Amino acid sequence: MDWDDLRVFLAVARSESLSGAGRRLKIDPATVGRRIARLEDAVGSRLFTKTPQGYALTEEGTRLLAHAERAEAAVDGASEALSGPEGLTGQIRIGAPDGCANYLLPQVLARICDANPGLEVQIVALPRVFNLSRREADMAIAVSRPEAGRLTVQKLTDYHLHLAASQDYLAMHPPITAPADLKAHRMIGYIPDMIFDKELDYLTEIGATAPPLASNSVSVQLNFLRHGAGVGVVHDFALPSAPELQRIIPEQIHLTRAFWLIRHADDGRVDRLNRFATQLVAGARAEMVRLESQLPLP
Repeated sequence: MDWDDLRVFLAVARSESLSGAGRRLKIDPATVGRRIARLEDAVGSRLFTKTPQGYALTEEGTRLLAHAERAEAAVDGASEALSGPEGLTGQIRIGAPDGCANYLLPQVLARICDANPGLEVQIVALPRVFNLSRREADMAIAVSRPEAGRLTVQKLTDYHLHLAASQDYLAMHPPITAPADLKAHRMIGYIPDMIFDKELDYLTEIGATAPPLASNSVSVQLNFLRHGAGVGVVHDFALPSAPELQRIIPEQIHLTRAFWLIRHADDGRVDRLNRFATQLVAGARAEMVRLESQLPLP
């Protein structure tokens, strides 16, 4: 069985299409199709079935997937062993919720890349959970610890959130001295039916009503607040980038959450990813302390 054909098989399994696999591998879809046919001939089984949604793994293909992923990890590990541990190289893709992706990761990853000039890092900022089995990313950051799947999980860092509004908004609206006062204010938050993780349902937790101004993006919510549109729950680590905002009744309403770094279990044997994860965790924790320490104490 040819490893190069297995590499094509993995790309089709993860993208569920010949064209998507071709884009990943930088080869044309017709070549992808021929390579899959060659692999199917070699193993004597159909590995994919064509559906209206794309290419789905057959039972035989599903059984082959785990072996192909272990082969991929072994090849990556061999490459690392030969290249030496002196510096991180190659491409690493991280999936992350957009608050983390916008206000925490850029400066952390910039420092890691400064120390490792041969490293290329991509951040995929999407408000949803990433599928590592389909290799949408090499590792992902989530706001809840997953309880299922062949994954390794470690806490990246804790973080804190508070109510905030712009100084202009607060000057023009009734004072907020207790949670009950929020009823007289326009709230800003997530679109209720697009909250992909219960940990993000901040307004329900603090007893606020559904927000008249809402977005599935943390950055959009923050910009609503910066422009004086209302009151919302904000990550403390994002506040240094929005000096127009100030925290409200922080001693009465304060939330604590955590970011979790999630990896595919097979990647534990890839030294390059292990070393990158170590630097990412250390950098994120140090940067969180730096950002949150810039805020005044309650």
